[in-house]
Amino acid sequence: MANRDALRELQARLASRLQAAKTEGMSVAWLAVQAGARKYLFPLGQSGEIVPVSHLQAVPYSVDWFLGVMNIRGGLFGVVDLAAYLAQDGVGSRQVVAGEPSVVTLNAALDVNCALQVDVLSGLRGADAFTQSHGPAEGSPPYLGNVFIDSAGESWQEINLRVLSQSPQFLSITA
Repeated sequence: MANRDALRELQARLASRLQAAKTEGMSVAWLAVQAGARKYLFPLGQSGEIVPVSHLQAVPYSVDWFLGVMNIRGGLFGVVDLAAYLAQDGVGSRQVVAGEPSVVTLNAALDVNCALQVDVLSGLRGADAFTQSHGPAEGSPPYLGNVFIDSAGESWQEINLRVLSQSPQFLSITA
């Protein structure tokens, strides 16, 4: 129960910092998450709300990475298991990570009622959190941006949510 309360507090703090960053123009550029064994960065301008996974309704005859639909503040959102989607796309592998998963909605400006399930919320990051960067690996899907390396040597892959949300493969959930 204490873990659940701590997760809710973290989500509330991240949501308020995310909103402050959008309205005040803070130097923070990304929402940092972990999906499976890999770490990712979502551009703040393309990210939406952070909510816990609850009352997920499965959709029959859909692909494995499409977890179903969920009511978020009165809107119906399709929920995608990000790690599973990326694994089937040849980016990483699906590993189970301990913790309570959360979903991050895509910004309403992207005009797609979609949320990405992530395993760990890691906070907000700015360019100053990284010591170096390089482009994506050759042959990577077009939605993958630069790879950033932090001071601990951890790699963080940027995901362009706009490009991802417009990908025909991402939009096609039928099995």
